[in-house]
Amino acid sequence: MTLLEPADTAPAATDTPDLADPSLYRSGDPEILWARLRARSPVYRNKRPDQEPFWAVLAHREALEVLRRPDIFVSGRGMRLDDSPAATDAAAQRMLIVTDPPRHARLRHVMNAAFTPRTVARLHHTIRATATEVIDEALERGDCDFVDVAARLPVAVICDLLGVPPADRPFMLDRTMTAFGHAGPGSADRAAAARAHTDILLYYAELADRRRREPAEDIVTALVRGTVDGRPLTDEEIYLNCDGLVSGGNETTRHATAGGLLALMRHPGQWEVARRADHPMETTAQEILRFTSPAMHVLRTAVQDTELAGRPVRAGDRVAVWLPAANRDPAVFTDPDRFDALRTPNRHVALAPGEHYCLGAALAVAELTVFFEELTARAELPEPAGEPVRAASCLIRGFESLPVRLRSRRG
Repeated sequence: MTLLEPADTAPAATDTPDLADPSLYRSGDPEILWARLRARSPVYRNKRPDQEPFWAVLAHREALEVLRRPDIFVSGRGMRLDDSPAATDAAAQRMLIVTDPPRHARLRHVMNAAFTPRTVARLHHTIRATATEVIDEALERGDCDFVDVAARLPVAVICDLLGVPPADRPFMLDRTMTAFGHAGPGSADRAAAARAHTDILLYYAELADRRRREPAEDIVTALVRGTVDGRPLTDEEIYLNCDGLVSGGNETTRHATAGGLLALMRHPGQWEVARRADHPMETTAQEILRFTSPAMHVLRTAVQDTELAGRPVRAGDRVAVWLPAANRDPAVFTDPDRFDALRTPNRHVALAPGEHYCLGAALAVAELTVFFEELTARAELPEPAGEPVRAASCLIRGFESLPVRLRSRRG
């Protein structure tokens, strides 16, 4: 299979595949597998050898039902499959993504306070300036690994949001890429990743101390000044939430950018649509999010007996919403396996709508919009320079490598 040919076969699977098996996602596109399972039932009982089973939600309607009912499906018992119970317990009700109502809303309010009009304007300037710099440098090189190119914009934006000075951003880019790997947790060398993560946490500690002395318009200042339930946040709570922002803010946009380029390379007619001067690129950004769905799943735990698509879900059952499967549901999306740069409406769930809707959703859309505005304005349709290597991960739908050849646009 070449880069420009979409996979036409499902990953090897038995009649009862384990959707949490990372190897399913290394070899190609699992859309046929999801479609086959969804046709049987929009909610699939996933059994695992020597591990606790879970319910896999594969359809759009049921995905929204889970994501929008935090009273029944909670996050505080873990947000992803295969998390260590000790790590979940340490972060529960401290880190935003593993905090349930009513505390969740109070913690989110503290973090939202950082998004002042001046900060948003500054972030948008950072997005445009960084995108043009990154793309121009990649065009000068010609051949490049686009995963590395795509990594630089989200790191710059999340550093700006946190209040990391420009001089420290190369350090954060290096440490972030090492800590999280090209494709999220599990892809990097574990010892090197652990050291890099320690370096990042130590940096948060120094930055938090600095912001107590020298407040600014950024998330770290909001966290060190904020109170929840009448008390200041602990250092641990500050570091955990900085860590969540860095991880989530980098992975979603980085892999959506790489996957978006691959989609446009495989659908060259859509590149021509997107490069028009009057093209609504934000529409294409939303389609990139739907089509790539970088966050593979989000986990919830039922706290009372209920039903999903007629299936009995018991209190204590784990329920994993498979976001890319819901985003290919033909009941909601016409011709769902086709990339459509002008798709509208586009009710995708890539950013997990509901109580835990991505805090940086607007920034993710802005980053994709600006990046592809600048790329289509500056470059001809990129060409493959090798085969893409997908991540072996059930958490991040992304790439370890995407070799491409870039050429400056003529005329």
